[in-house]
Amino acid sequence: MWIGRPGALREIKDGASSFDRSPDLNVSEFRALSGGVTTWAPPVQPRRLKLGWGSMEPGDVRHLDRLARRLDGPGPIAVVDPLAGSMLGGHQGDGTGSPSAWSWSGSDIELSGGTTGTAPVTATVKTVPASNGPDLFWQHPRWYGFPVAPGMVVTWWAPGLVAAGAPVAMLRIQWIDAAGAVTGTATQNGTAPLVQQVPVNTAYARPVVRFSALGAWPIGRSVLALGDVSSALVAGDVPHGEGSPPYSITRYGHGAAPGDGRWRDISLELVEVAQ
Repeated sequence: MWIGRPGALREIKDGASSFDRSPDLNVSEFRALSGGVTTWAPPVQPRRLKLGWGSMEPGDVRHLDRLARRLDGPGPIAVVDPLAGSMLGGHQGDGTGSPSAWSWSGSDIELSGGTTGTAPVTATVKTVPASNGPDLFWQHPRWYGFPVAPGMVVTWWAPGLVAAGAPVAMLRIQWIDAAGAVTGTATQNGTAPLVQQVPVNTAYARPVVRFSALGAWPIGRSVLALGDVSSALVAGDVPHGEGSPPYSITRYGHGAAPGDGRWRDISLELVEVAQ
């Protein structure tokens, strides 16, 4: 697990002794005089993350202590869970919801649909330039891209577009530094999953699809995952998007481990935030 500000993520190698990432559903029940029950849920269910470690190493303790005390600024921070299926947002990974989850260059591409969270989004390629495009970018809702750390391995694929017969000429991953500058791009021709190691000085990854012909296709499923999961994806095991939201630390526990004061028992509570 990696925790920290994008560009300064630290891998916490000790396994957490407790882990809870339950969404805050806030579902309200209303009972009619007839006895029937109706429910209401807010459109956004922020997740609350509760983590605990026993006898944590001093270097990790210092890192988390700085984050909890906001010594480097108010936040937010990123938590990258290696067991999360896909870092894309839930609707984004399904190719549904608001078209604002994607961006494109100029007027080469137009997105339509997505009027509700379950409504599919269609990409229409209107122009194919002689070079450099047209590109469709998967956007993070808060940051320049999806938080990553150098040395990580990531897999990027858009099986929905491939299954729809879209002319995917190239899969790309843009590497972006902490200031938002693109420092490099990994590319692969064709429609197979792209697997790459995150290079040095990279804070974010932004996945891209480049088209080669005119037409319209539903975006469908897509995946940006940690590790080389290409074989599972090709076999049909396509995880849904779990997101990589910004978090704010709301509670922090810091106590000496029993028997040896050099080690610390640490607990954190975080909540998913919009800003």
